[in-house]
Amino acid sequence: MTRTNTKKNDAKFDIAIIGAGPTGIAFACGLSNTNLKVVIIDKQTKESISNPIIDGREIALTHHSVKILKKLKVWNYIPRKTISIIKEARVLDGDSKYFLNFAHQEIRRDCLGFLIPNYIIRKNLYKRLINLPNISLINKAECLSVNVDDKYASLKLSNGKKIKASLVVAADSRFSKIRSKMGISAYISDFNKSMIVCRMQHEKPHKNIAYEFFRYKQTQATLPYIKNQSGIVTTANKDLTDELMEMDNKNFNKEIQNSFGNFFGKMKLLGKRYSYPMITTYTKKFVSHRFALIGDAAVGMHPVTAHGFNLNLKGLEILINEIKKAINDKADIGLESILKNYQNKLHKAAAPIYLATNSIVNLYTSNILPAKLTRQFILRFVNTVKPVKQTFLNILK
Repeated sequence: MTRTNTKKNDAKFDIAIIGAGPTGIAFACGLSNTNLKVVIIDKQTKESISNPIIDGREIALTHHSVKILKKLKVWNYIPRKTISIIKEARVLDGDSKYFLNFAHQEIRRDCLGFLIPNYIIRKNLYKRLINLPNISLINKAECLSVNVDDKYASLKLSNGKKIKASLVVAADSRFSKIRSKMGISAYISDFNKSMIVCRMQHEKPHKNIAYEFFRYKQTQATLPYIKNQSGIVTTANKDLTDELMEMDNKNFNKEIQNSFGNFFGKMKLLGKRYSYPMITTYTKKFVSHRFALIGDAAVGMHPVTAHGFNLNLKGLEILINEIKKAINDKADIGLESILKNYQNKLHKAAAPIYLATNSIVNLYTSNILPAKLTRQFILRFVNTVKPVKQTFLNILK
């Protein structure tokens, strides 16, 4: 990996990426076969970026996402022993035993998708990154300001450095500071709930089936990991999640086991519990002159449909293709007219999933009688009407 020199004539780049999270690094990896000079800027230490801590999150990848990771030459870095497959996904409502079922045979694949811990993906994205000579990393620095003119975007960093780039790409989370500095606002949905994620071992086998249990006071999802382990995701109001976070391990195990109605038999916490606020965001526009948003900075999804990172990968794939097309056409990659192609395509891909997911969450967490009756009907409707079900299955391909 090249290093940024403090000399003024070395501080020019084609693309500056704000944020060294998985989306920012994956985007940089996608530019490896170009002659573009790229810099990633992040306030984290190099150790935090190269060896990320476990954060409790398990990432469910679609087949298309795996295809993208293979294109980025990242997939081969991920140890096979850390990858689990998902063969089926089942959605249940309340205490009903009826479930909406998605099976791998319906998409003519060996599985619906793949499950990998988030920190494993991040760690191996970095392993790929350090072998790329056209990518620089500036760590322990925050972007304080971005000023755009006809030719460049000028960035001022907290370490005193100033750099110029033809294009700035923000990948700094759904609460993006750079997005705000650029005067771009976002639609924000605060569900007034929190999500607890953890890994648990259980007595009964999961048979590589993912479950979504829409209870009346909480939503629980299970993601099948290796052996008899699953990623457990509990979404509830903050009072309940605070209570669950404060429990000792013995009482927590008993509480989760009971809330699943002994569905998996005895359950035991492995490692820590992690809590995250349930806030989704959808940016009002994804681009401006010499500026683009990717990943959660563009669209921050609710985890209930497990499509957040899949959508992030789809978005960066679109932007990479538009940049490469502009290079072939000898066009300026920072022009808003070029970037709007990316915006239009991402909006077309993201808006239906985002709106549908938020609607599902609102419907399936409501305790009023009409909502309860409606959601039972929807499960049966999707299960029995093939064109409707196929729409959901197409996302998994």
